[in-house]
Amino acid sequence: MLYMKTTMSSLQIRGIDDALYAQIKELAVSENRSVSQQILYLVKRYIASKKQFENTRMPAQVLLDLSGSWEDTRSADEIASDIKSARRNSSRFKGNSDVFT
Repeated sequence: MLYMKTTMSSLQIRGIDDALYAQIKELAVSENRSVSQQILYLVKRYIASKKQFENTRMPAQVLLDLSGSWEDTRSADEIASDIKSARRNSSRFKGNSDVFT
């Protein structure tokens, strides 16, 4: 059987203020991890969420992509007229109140 030796890089972080380190340590303890494991977990989670965010299209971009993607030979007035004629009058608000009359 052939075994491949894998090596892992090390990372040293300098300049972490005490308050941030205490927060990371507290989080690590609450999740049963070492500080190193917790930092690695947080970095992996951040990178994964950033990739997911970058791959998600914003609603404005979806609308822009739709622009010009349909064809209609009718004029704007004809389209508006067709929409108005397709609407149904509702009797829901008729009755005692004269607000909707």
